[in-house]
Amino acid sequence: MKMTGNIVLITGRTSGIGLGLALRLHETGNKVIVAGRRKELLDRITAEHPGIEAIVLDVTDPASITRVAEAVRAGHPELNVLVDNAGIMLPENLLDAASLPVAEDHVTVNLLGTIRMTYAFLPLLVGKADAVVMTVSSAPAFMPLPATPTYSATKAAVHSFSDSLRVQLAGSGVQVIEVAPPGVRTTLFGQQDSEQAMPL
Repeated sequence: MKMTGNIVLITGRTSGIGLGLALRLHETGNKVIVAGRRKELLDRITAEHPGIEAIVLDVTDPASITRVAEAVRAGHPELNVLVDNAGIMLPENLLDAASLPVAEDHVTVNLLGTIRMTYAFLPLLVGKADAVVMTVSSAPAFMPLPATPTYSATKAAVHSFSDSLRVQLAGSGVQVIEVAPPGVRTTLFGQQDSEQAMPL
């Protein structure tokens, strides 16, 4: 992946790793479009960082994904990098039936969100020079975190999906990059308070 001169769409970009990545890419000379559910936070990001654009996106809603894909295709047809970063990480007790919706939300956001966004944007990326699909898995994809089992399972699935995507896109010009960050101090799972987590 070239490090400058890209047009980048990053999902889940109002906080955490995604926001850090968006700001870093912006600073190194890329056009960055941040996408997330919370309009007030998107507005704050664009106000504080002139040049960054924002668009409201809910990766759990196929209609929202379609709307954003159409808007980006019209406004930024030169887009060449998609970063599938939107995700949630919540505690889950497998002995408590009330945790089932938590498990389902992990699948919808972390896995289906990544898959749906990839399907929606591949037609825009294929055939472009320096095109990239970047997926964000996690260390628990490889060593599950028992306190959040479905999160770990979805990140393992993102890893597997990324491997298959890389094979299917061979020869298409689209590079597939999987990022598996270590524990960092974000708002996910209270890790901002962990002394073991790396500073963001």
